[in-house]
Amino acid sequence: MDIVETTDIAIIGAGPAGAAAAAWLARDGWSVQVLERQHFPRFSIGESLLPQCMVYLEQCGLLESAQAGEFQAKNGAAFCHRTRYAAIDFRDKFSPGPGTTWQVERADFDQRLIEGARRAGAQVHFGVSVTGFHPHPQRPRLQLEDEQGRRHELDARFVLDASGYGRVLARLEKLDRPSSLAPRTALFTHVEDHIEAAEHDREKILIGIHPQDATTWYWLIPFRSGQASVGVVTAPDRADAAGDSDDQRLWNLLRQEPRFSRLLNHAQPRREVQRIGGYSADIERLHGPGFAILGNAGEFLDPVFSSGVTIALDSALRAAPLVKQQLEGQAIDWDTSFERPLRQGIATFRAFVDAWYDERLQRIIFHDRQPERIRQMIASVLAGYAWDQDNPFVSASKRRLDSLAEHCYLDQGN
Repeated sequence: MDIVETTDIAIIGAGPAGAAAAAWLARDGWSVQVLERQHFPRFSIGESLLPQCMVYLEQCGLLESAQAGEFQAKNGAAFCHRTRYAAIDFRDKFSPGPGTTWQVERADFDQRLIEGARRAGAQVHFGVSVTGFHPHPQRPRLQLEDEQGRRHELDARFVLDASGYGRVLARLEKLDRPSSLAPRTALFTHVEDHIEAAEHDREKILIGIHPQDATTWYWLIPFRSGQASVGVVTAPDRADAAGDSDDQRLWNLLRQEPRFSRLLNHAQPRREVQRIGGYSADIERLHGPGFAILGNAGEFLDPVFSSGVTIALDSALRAAPLVKQQLEGQAIDWDTSFERPLRQGIATFRAFVDAWYDERLQRIIFHDRQPERIRQMIASVLAGYAWDQDNPFVSASKRRLDSLAEHCYLDQGN
């Protein structure tokens, strides 16, 4: 097997993490090759961004590329459960930074980002799979195969894995470890929503809670031009019991939530219902000799707070400067400079995900007498500012959530 070429940085995956890292490093003058198994544009979920993403897109030089998509504006999140409704406005938050973002069809969004990285100087190869990896502190090597079955090898000075759910290096290096989160199933599709209800706010993701099962929840993500992403997340057995096909299961479950049933009464599907399960994942470590692992290729929590793209971009913009420094001869402690701080933010999101499924956070969100300062701190985390250590709900997430949930419980006379 001949080595056909070399590069400074090889990046596995052309999604948001791969595009951001590629753009940053290519703009800095490094040779970058992005290796993507699929062809773009391609469908993906994770369509409701968080405002923190806007900071990262600007840092890597891809904000203008994304702005050209003229995506649906997003300024917050709304929640409904039976007759209750609560909205959180990300513009009214504790942490500095943008308070608005977009809701995007990922096929278009991801295509714009990777083309922006290509314009910055990165080479992008679609239809190429990574079949093997040899880690090395100075010269890691990837084994590649194209769609015609041709195999070759690529030497790099550093490898970044941004392969998302493909989890290429986690698999090849046997770094996977079981997630502590319960297994769940997501059913989802795109629709022409035909929503005419005056109370429906298209600038917010709507998250609904099943009337009888608070661990089953729904999303409605409006796009521009009257389209939307709709889905449900539930236990695998509840999903299976809801119908004879995934299409039937999704729509039967959607009809069980009153507001979603009313809003989507005239919706027309644009694509087949899709299903993913067992998506939560964890990893032993996020770096090794000559490589680092970004975004969902490392740890993925849950889609409930749309944290996936935020974590992906944070990891890319955290790793790229360290790669530059290492290739310039500096000694980098990847554990201290990359893995620990990245996992701190992930831990904040995890605390909120845990609090959602055990209903502490639901109790907080629907409490109607929330102090303004507390509401702003919660809004900041849900807007993606999960690394702001000045926010007590970041620096002491679990303790603060426990205390606030108990206060809300007692305040409601329980």
